[in-house]
Amino acid sequence: MPRFRDLDAAIGVLPTGPTNSMLDVPGVGVGHATVWRDEPPPPVGRGVARTGVTVVDPGGDTFGAPMPFGAVALNGAGEMTGFLTASEWGLLESPIFLTSTMQLGRVYDAVCRLLIAENAMVGADDVMIPVVAECDDSFLNEPRAMQVEESDVAAALAAARASIGAVEPPAEGAVGSGTGMACLGFKGGIGTSSRALPSGHIVGVLVMSNFGEFGRLTVDGVPVGRRIPNPADAAPAVAADPGPKGSCIVVVATDAPVDHAGCERLARRAGLGLARTGSTAHHGSGEIFMAFATGLRQQRGNVSSAARVVGAGLDPLFEAVVDATEESVLNSMLMAPTVVGRKGNTRYGLDADVVRALLS
Repeated sequence: MPRFRDLDAAIGVLPTGPTNSMLDVPGVGVGHATVWRDEPPPPVGRGVARTGVTVVDPGGDTFGAPMPFGAVALNGAGEMTGFLTASEWGLLESPIFLTSTMQLGRVYDAVCRLLIAENAMVGADDVMIPVVAECDDSFLNEPRAMQVEESDVAAALAAARASIGAVEPPAEGAVGSGTGMACLGFKGGIGTSSRALPSGHIVGVLVMSNFGEFGRLTVDGVPVGRRIPNPADAAPAVAADPGPKGSCIVVVATDAPVDHAGCERLARRAGLGLARTGSTAHHGSGEIFMAFATGLRQQRGNVSSAARVVGAGLDPLFEAVVDATEESVLNSMLMAPTVVGRKGNTRYGLDADVVRALLS
């Protein structure tokens, strides 16, 4: 399955980083643990699992050396732990964990245990509120069973740390927390992209796409959703489609020296990238965006005296966030195959050949 760039197309004018992914931001890693099983429904078994965990790791000891962080909500029908702390302190103290709605508490507990076990400062010097965010994958994934185990969280974190410095992009589409997600009428999931700035800094974006309706799908300005048949119409309906709800989480990272206020402004621009692909932020969809900046990272309790990128100096970063978010959404769809989940519910993969023909 091709990424968007493989269609001989490009979003915006800024160049990408070497892997065109979040991994282009120095020191940052991305890892997944995919939970895929087929068991009898509860209470006999755990049912059909199409879910998992995805981790964005800023690298190093995030508790001992936090960094500027900001989070915003375009539509708040979702959840993210650490949101209030980010607003008050403006710091990221943990890796970022993504999962499905009903697993958020379980992942939070697992993260606390894992980070306490490896860092004696956590809980001894100060408590920690790790960042865990969710989207609803219950159309494909059985939500009445606790599908994610602590071992899955640990595996995703280990994979993220092992990916730092990789020369290939991380897996995208129906992997990790994106396994059961849907986007704009098709299969969605995890997508990522990056942009290299004239200053030499990098902006990386990762999305967990789970929003929108078929007819609004737009690819690089082309109204694809209005020009192709909906593959779901040709198949017998097994269960009622839940419609355009589900949420989207966007994580932005940069190595530029951006402070908390700047991170919030960067995060907010992700909404423009989603809008380009067809999002209108429906009532039941939680669009939550966050951004962190490693360029002002300091040891715990210290304040950096380095010059900050502020005001109009943020404009190239804004452009990078918008373009990379749009491309990340498209990668999340193009890299995802058709997935059949619980009750036979199906989300179809977006046909790259059809998209290529429309773009040309």
